[in-house]
Amino acid sequence: MTATITQNLAPVGVSERIGAMDVLRGFALLGILLMNLEGFVGPVMASASGVDPALSGADRIADLLIYVLVQGKFYTLFSLLFGMGFAVMSQRAEQAGRPFAGVYWRRGLALLAIGLLHAIFIWAGDILMMYALCSFLLLAFRPLPYRWYVWFGLGAYVIPIGFMYLMGAMGSLLGGTEGWDKAMGEIGAQMQALVESERAAYASGSYADATWQRFKSTGMALSNITMFGFIAFGLFLLGAWFVRSGAIARPLEFPRFYAALRWVALPLGLLVMLGSLALSPVMDAATYNLRTATAFALQMAANLLMCLGYLAWILKALQTPVGGRVLSVLAPAGRMALTNYLMQSLVCTWIFYGYGLGYFEQLPRAWHPLFALVFFGVQVVLSHAWLSRFRFGPMEWAWRSLTYAKWQPLRLRTV
Repeated sequence: MTATITQNLAPVGVSERIGAMDVLRGFALLGILLMNLEGFVGPVMASASGVDPALSGADRIADLLIYVLVQGKFYTLFSLLFGMGFAVMSQRAEQAGRPFAGVYWRRGLALLAIGLLHAIFIWAGDILMMYALCSFLLLAFRPLPYRWYVWFGLGAYVIPIGFMYLMGAMGSLLGGTEGWDKAMGEIGAQMQALVESERAAYASGSYADATWQRFKSTGMALSNITMFGFIAFGLFLLGAWFVRSGAIARPLEFPRFYAALRWVALPLGLLVMLGSLALSPVMDAATYNLRTATAFALQMAANLLMCLGYLAWILKALQTPVGGRVLSVLAPAGRMALTNYLMQSLVCTWIFYGYGLGYFEQLPRAWHPLFALVFFGVQVVLSHAWLSRFRFGPMEWAWRSLTYAKWQPLRLRTV
């Protein structure tokens, strides 16, 4: 029975894909590269913490723009797309009357293994492990009406905000007391020690040194998975709503919804992000008070609002002849999202880490956007070339083969 089910199930073919999702994945890959560059060029644990007060001139302007317009927004978009992918697979299984849970469990376990290998042997800033672990929970929500996904998704998304407000209230009440200040001081010292340990291992250490450091950093990252897992899972559910409701496949049927995202969510999100920046331009893990908690809450709200605004504008552009032609160039990169994500880590760590070319902490912040555009441009070209000969990217092929428990055909058939 299991063999028959596995044989009948197969990856989504090119003709069955939702083209807009591939374009959005390609767009998200560019933003994620620009966001992650800070963690490639320098210590992972020191990245994504706000605007660096030590920077000036063009470097400070670039850092500010990346923080306001990119940081957190494209991770959010990537998470929405992951949830959309789950819903597409689920719908396809329902329409065919085929069991789904077993296949999805294998898919998640395969992604977990890929993420673990990525985190330890390539780059400690991996998000795949968290995606895999959170993805298993989606199966429990599969039978629910899709309208509930929005409320459960938003509920999960705001849980970390509530936790930060709780910590902020405690910090405001207990700040100045010996016990609290000592505890926060220890947290700050531990974080700084980890940053310096990463700096030593990645800047001048051997590959073995860097691997051991990645192992330690991954352990600390996994200790925070509960908090950030709520964020990812909430976004997965929101992404699933886009598919189950038809909003992503038939955007013309949701004109008011997308107009609100374009003209209200995006500008409002930008204003909220600027408010967060004004309250606290640096997110210090060892500083908890109501001010920093409010800045975090505003940043979280801005990430979602701006991400949805970006999504809506991309879909709007795809509906125009010129926009459709230009943006469709990104689709092959989006179809190879896993391969391209891992390639970014592999190449960038080789360029910047000591066991590679050794340019650690040597690329000025002002050069990050140009580096990302050139690198991603090469990835787009390679993706077009690869998919002209093969059905899937190499890592997508491996992932699908593990998911469906049989080798998938890789080469395109030639007439």
